[in-house]
Amino acid sequence: MQNYETVVGLEIHAHLKTESKMFCRCATAPKGRDYESSKKDEPNIRICPICTGQPGTLPIANRKAIEDTILLGLALGSRIPDSFNFERKNYYYPDLPKAYQITSATRPPVIGGGLEIDVRGSQKFIELDHIHLEEDAGKLTHPKAGDYSLVDLNRAGTPLLEIITKPVLSSGIEAASFMRNLQSILRYLNISDADMEKGQMRCDANISVRKSGSKQLGAKVEVKNINSFKMVAAAIDYESKRQVEAIENGEKIEQQTRGWDSNKGKTIAQRTKEYANDYRYFPEPDLPPFEIGKGKALDPEIINDRLPELPKEKRVRFKSEYGLAESDAHIISANFDLAKYFEDIILHLPEAAEGSANARQVGKMVANLMINEMLGKITGIENIYNSKVTPENFAGLVSLLVQEKITGKLAKIILAKMIKTGKSAYNIVKEEEIEKIDVKSLEQIINGVISGNPHEVERYRNGETKLFGFFVGQVMKESKGQADPSATSKILREKL
Repeated sequence: MQNYETVVGLEIHAHLKTESKMFCRCATAPKGRDYESSKKDEPNIRICPICTGQPGTLPIANRKAIEDTILLGLALGSRIPDSFNFERKNYYYPDLPKAYQITSATRPPVIGGGLEIDVRGSQKFIELDHIHLEEDAGKLTHPKAGDYSLVDLNRAGTPLLEIITKPVLSSGIEAASFMRNLQSILRYLNISDADMEKGQMRCDANISVRKSGSKQLGAKVEVKNINSFKMVAAAIDYESKRQVEAIENGEKIEQQTRGWDSNKGKTIAQRTKEYANDYRYFPEPDLPPFEIGKGKALDPEIINDRLPELPKEKRVRFKSEYGLAESDAHIISANFDLAKYFEDIILHLPEAAEGSANARQVGKMVANLMINEMLGKITGIENIYNSKVTPENFAGLVSLLVQEKITGKLAKIILAKMIKTGKSAYNIVKEEEIEKIDVKSLEQIINGVISGNPHEVERYRNGETKLFGFFVGQVMKESKGQADPSATSKILREKL
């Protein structure tokens, strides 16, 4: 494939977290429950004449959904036009009761903008074409026994963002990185949970290949409804390779729609790709154009006040204020809950107060324990607030470490016990008497190690200095990890 380059544009759909649907007042999920639990509900219970497409009904636009769309545009540096309008996209499908979808693709509320990605240390800015707002379709289920399908319209009318990139991505790994960054921003803005496994975010990838250096795009193949980051990368890499092999064999690439078969690890042809004029777009006659601007009902300046500190900004601040390494700052800031948990811990640590001389040292301690000792022991980063370790108790552990009442090794042991039991570090230290030992007790242990290993002592004094690690290890073993490493090294060197 060295003589070819891959060109990819993404169409990413994300459900908005509004309480009601896009053009009616039906709930998007049962009251007090989330989208995932709503999938277990009885079918067709959150429906009305509007979202089921009954004759004579009129749509009423969801203002919150429009504001959330503009908010995302502001976060991505997009241009917000003076107005936009909805239109009808006409096509027939059994789970689309009106036989058209109300969308805003031709005159969208958000234009341009983009998002930076980092792939193997190289930064690349991915430009957006636009973001539009539309309604989702219903859902079909296909019983194994029977030659029929069942329609559930609970999802029909759910507000759906569609984020369209320009064809500027060049690999599966770039596409997956872009989607991860986009998911992070959607969650920071609190406008979508964007969980791909739960169907709240999905991706269509438009893939073509061309000769290296060529400016002309090849025939586009769309791979539909990819629902995980791993699958996005795999589908793009497979499809680009398939197209290159076809061209090399003298075949012509047809513009078509394909699906990704994760079991077979390949794309499967589904149908010839539709063109825009196949949908016969025309303005939605029951909804006027929406004006956007200062003093208007949709005022970007007022919406902009909702913008939080975004992942990139937070990453820069974590590095400057708390001295975090780039990799640690990236891991923590990429996930909203993880970043909030980190900052909640810091709030309970006077030693890490802004301007404190120890802020950077303490920040690094917190990040190290979180990333290296905690995340691997809990089920999913998103569940960090469901773990048994509260930010306040985590801060208590770090305080003991800062005050040198416990060693780094003991901190790891105690944190593991906190994760398992939910007890505070203070109570675990008190109950199990695992506080760092004093200097007098440490000297007694060191004397015992030296007197118990005369052969190793002689070898060390004859120049085998690499044996020093052996003595440190023996002291740690005898002290059950309660010896301070720095004090141990200092006393050992004096006595050896």
